Amino acid sequence: MRILIVGARGYLGSAVSERLSAAGHQVVALVRSADPEGRYEQRIGDLTDPASLTAAVTPDIDAVINLATPTGDADTDAAAVTALTAPLRGTGRAFVYTSGVWVLGATGSATADEETPTDPIAIVGYRPGIERQVLDTAEDGVRATVLRPGIVYGRGGGIPALLVGLARRNSAPTVVEDPAVRWPMVHVDDLADLFAKVVEQAPAGTLWHGVSEPAVPVRELAVAAAQAAGVAGEPKVWPLEEARKELGELFADALALDQSVGGEAARDRLGWEPRHPEAAADLREGSYR
Repeated sequence: MRILIVGARGYLGSAVSERLSAAGHQVVALVRSADPEGRYEQRIGDLTDPASLTAAVTPDIDAVINLATPTGDADTDAAAVTALTAPLRGTGRAFVYTSGVWVLGATGSATADEETPTDPIAIVGYRPGIERQVLDTAEDGVRATVLRPGIVYGRGGGIPALLVGLARRNSAPTVVEDPAVRWPMVHVDDLADLFAKVVEQAPAGTLWHGVSEPAVPVRELAVAAAQAAGVAGEPKVWPLEEARKELGELFADALALDQSVGGEAARDRLGWEPRHPEAAADLREGSYR
């Protein structure tokens, strides 16, 4: 397939583009400005310019994957989805929207799955509405799907890299507010494999969780991050109010969110098989050292 990727230059977008290209698909990167050194064919577009998005989805594009970071404005992001899906309506071509498990909110003692009602925290407050907008296009002949990744790690990046930096700065493992908090985790390259399976196979109107470890204690991650940074000791608690001042209230609150989220549906129905080291192991011994 020829697949237009919005956000192809990002942390996750780079991994997805590489995976799709290796599988024989032709990646077309939607970029705000041309990069003469770019690896893939490029088309110019911007999430704040709907006309540019619609123009980029030409008849030769077989699928669109939106991996872009949301703008933070509900109307802008809704208009972007409308613009990207308009040329796909009635064609059966695929549209994959990237959401995230934070839309589920705190999960308590249960493990959330794709049927669990959303209860989003503030940083993703309007995103369930975008998810519904995307899935509703299935009724208009778009093979529309939504993929919710867990906390993404690997290649030395993502939120776990923040834990390494905090450990180095504080000379101790550091967690926001509560060491008992759990994070659902997924390796960036395993997640890229799932994106490939979703764009190739997933039926219209379906929702998927990209999670390989449902509930990893952040204490365990922080200790492993400290080892990567070359420091040791008992975890240091960063009070939420102090973290909010440095990281911003919305992001700090997200880091203090306790979740258990399952990703069995993708394994059972799409044959997804995560293969990379678990998050703590990758922090201790892999790409973060």
